[in-house]
Amino acid sequence: MDPNRQPLIPGEDGQPGPALPGLEPPALDLPGLALPGLDVPGLGAGGSAGLPADAAETDPVARVMLESPVPHLDRPFDYLVPRDLAATALPGVRVKVRFGGQELPGFIVERRSGSEPGVRLQPLRTIVSAERVLRPDVLALCEAIAVRYAGTVSDVLRSAIPPRMARVEREPGADPVPVSPGPEPLLLGAYDGGAAFAAALAAGASPRAVASVLPNQPGGWPALVAEAVGACLRSGRGAVVVVPDARDLNRLCAALDEAFGEGTYARLNADDGATPRYRSFLRVSRGTVRLAVGTRNAAFAPVHDPGLFVIWEDHDSSHAEPRAPYQHARETLLLRANHSGAGLLVLAHGRSAEAQRLVLTGWAAELAPPRPVLRAAAPRVVASSDSFEQERDPLLHAARLPRVAWQAAADALAKGPVLVQVARTGFVPALRCQRCGEPARCPRCTGPLGYRDAHSAPDCRWCGEHVPGWSCAACGGTRLRASTIGADRTAEELGRAFPKVPVVSATGASPRDSVPNRPALVVATPGAEPVAEGGYAAVLLLDGDRMLARDGLRTGEEVLHRWMSAAALARPSRDGGTVVVAAQESDPLRALVRWDPAAYADRELALRRELGLPPAVRTAVLTGPAEAADRFVEGLALPEGVRVNGPVLEEDGHRWLLFFGYAAGASVTAELRRRKAVSSAAREPVVHVRVDPEDVL
Repeated sequence: MDPNRQPLIPGEDGQPGPALPGLEPPALDLPGLALPGLDVPGLGAGGSAGLPADAAETDPVARVMLESPVPHLDRPFDYLVPRDLAATALPGVRVKVRFGGQELPGFIVERRSGSEPGVRLQPLRTIVSAERVLRPDVLALCEAIAVRYAGTVSDVLRSAIPPRMARVEREPGADPVPVSPGPEPLLLGAYDGGAAFAAALAAGASPRAVASVLPNQPGGWPALVAEAVGACLRSGRGAVVVVPDARDLNRLCAALDEAFGEGTYARLNADDGATPRYRSFLRVSRGTVRLAVGTRNAAFAPVHDPGLFVIWEDHDSSHAEPRAPYQHARETLLLRANHSGAGLLVLAHGRSAEAQRLVLTGWAAELAPPRPVLRAAAPRVVASSDSFEQERDPLLHAARLPRVAWQAAADALAKGPVLVQVARTGFVPALRCQRCGEPARCPRCTGPLGYRDAHSAPDCRWCGEHVPGWSCAACGGTRLRASTIGADRTAEELGRAFPKVPVVSATGASPRDSVPNRPALVVATPGAEPVAEGGYAAVLLLDGDRMLARDGLRTGEEVLHRWMSAAALARPSRDGGTVVVAAQESDPLRALVRWDPAAYADRELALRRELGLPPAVRTAVLTGPAEAADRFVEGLALPEGVRVNGPVLEEDGHRWLLFFGYAAGASVTAELRRRKAVSSAAREPVVHVRVDPEDVL
């Protein structure tokens, strides 16, 4: 990969811009840093004169990337390859080397003919495994991710390469698994441009597209993914599919088993256990299978000759790595598609602002169904806040379950199950003083108080302290009222309202994948809604105003995603499917009623561009001890146009915000990496750097 290559497409300002908007090619040069007191290997290229006689005859120098999170060690170091290790010391293998008086693990990234003149090279100590687990294209991707997120390559490699399981490596290899042609692109054909997208993939091209998935297609979104993957596999290339969680992965694997047969793909998911995960990784790395599916770290799967990358529900927070450098699976796949020349497909029920930006810049095409097709497939959406319903229900403002929702549930239960989405889990997870309205707090740790069930005393959700004799610190009141109703309380109330109907609870603590096609009330929290056989007869979306009242830049976008994911489980309107939303009039509600998430994302993106907020611009958040964070910012040499906001006083120090344009992205992140390296070498207190976090505001 040439790091300076920049194919052109129209930029947002109408001028030529980089091939992928905002994903600049990596610039990996960091100034050398003196490492006093350390006996380190050579750092650069040079001749091979003076090498010991027992060195390998060909390319006697190995460049090793250490597995160390220390920023000022984030570069390859040269080591001598002894003659007895020459056959196994190949690029991509795991090794152990001596560095600074200790033994560190690492990966060989290159074999060279020489190093710097006059530098005494230390020999490689151990070849941990002859398995070449780090492919050159994955290393280049890890370097690009480290540059984009101002992190270290070692931290990215931790996500890309699973821990070694020696027993798995000793298992006999297998021949490449043949794959059936897969399904014809019938579902893709329902989208404008969908058939052409599949045909281009099958012909060996690399189209890029964003699509909001039609509800009620046969087989759902997993069948749509299988069609796109099948088109790519027919061209002789590989594919990678990334989903948010294990539940989505199970649905996808069931569809792939039906389309291509069991064992034709590798499943990469940490929840499956270290041994199955490493076995699946080796099946991909060795070329046994050409299709890899999994959760966020599957974005690094070393598929040979990739032709398509697919991400499902790219807005989901599970796609963001919780450890440094906090990369997002969507950005990882965008970088990988851009650098490898592969295709990309972004699928979701809704539309993230980031995905809409790809469409507006022309980097990706939009696959959209014709409106008549969409109207036939979508359920009927009713807003409890419209003027007609307010006239019919004068107590609507005070009711948690509006009359229209109650009536829709009563009618639908004669035909099948009804889904009820609530905002919170638990019974009554938050309480307030009935007299003054102040939140009820624990006298021990100031955590929020709640009820576990209808018969218990209030207890703290942080420390578990029981507080039977609570009194308000503000007014002295002793009576409590519910601030928020949870899923358990909702299930109890619905059970009393519909005594002959079974009530099923589905939350993160008690998940369910599916429910049968018979009358039942299914109470679920967002993201935990089970799939109903044949679809839900009705879907009730409660607590909408509470969800929209949360502070945050992405609140409306996230609420719309949650609503659309639940509403997509309802039957089509022609079969009586109804969705009732208990919320006041708002832009997300209007987008749901029209079933038009792209228009909402378009408006959001325009507003954020006007205000200079992400994703119209890029951001970085710097947090650390007050003095160290301030000194870190003072030492930055930032390009013109970067907005620096702060410091904001926080519990553990100061927080600074940087806002910068995409054109300045490479310069800003390179400067952040340089400053981190200097700070690390000087052993200053750690300042945490997060680039483009989704919760920046």
